[in-house]
Amino acid sequence: MKKIVLDFLAQLQENNTREWFQLHKKQYDEAKKEVESFVNSIIPAIAKFDESVKYIEAKDCMFRIFRDVRFAKDKSPYKTNMGAWITHAGRKGTGPGYYIHLQPGGSFISVGVYMPEPEQLKKIRKEIYYNVNEFLSILNDKKIRKYSDGLQEIEKVKMAPKDFPKDFQEIELLKHKHYILTFPLRNEIVESDHFYDLLIMAFSVMYPFNTFLKRALDE
Repeated sequence: MKKIVLDFLAQLQENNTREWFQLHKKQYDEAKKEVESFVNSIIPAIAKFDESVKYIEAKDCMFRIFRDVRFAKDKSPYKTNMGAWITHAGRKGTGPGYYIHLQPGGSFISVGVYMPEPEQLKKIRKEIYYNVNEFLSILNDKKIRKYSDGLQEIEKVKMAPKDFPKDFQEIELLKHKHYILTFPLRNEIVESDHFYDLLIMAFSVMYPFNTFLKRALDE
């Protein structure tokens, strides 16, 4: 990916005002175009192992850079990252997907399900409960461990979820509110010539995790 993307975002972090943004609108447009082109290039590659994203386009997956500050203490008008959520329904998809997050010093990619609806969350937990050994084998797979340290500890409930036994040996797996695997990326990786190949390899290796979640939600 071209250097212009992280360079623009780094400048935006230091100058997060509407006045500065308008003066540098051309740089933003160039950075956005670069990200959109990149996302459009990886969707067909992902579709080779996950056909659910076959007909989606980057414009349906990318998030707006404008922040909703109506109820926020931080009134900065712009996000200091660019992201794309690749699912069969683009950024509006609630099922398993592939996320790209570009931010100076904080880039990463993820797979899985983020913020599932209560009924979806219950289905995922039920699938894990009845197939815990399979789920653990996916999490502990050597290829997957190369890219992820396991489920992200984003948000968990303190007690055993309703309708599940408290003495379940792997109860901690059921306490998650999001089921996500994440792979952090250094700036130099994002801007390297092999960034594309790395993403496709990582997403394909972690695809069994999404397959498990998809099966849970389809039942």
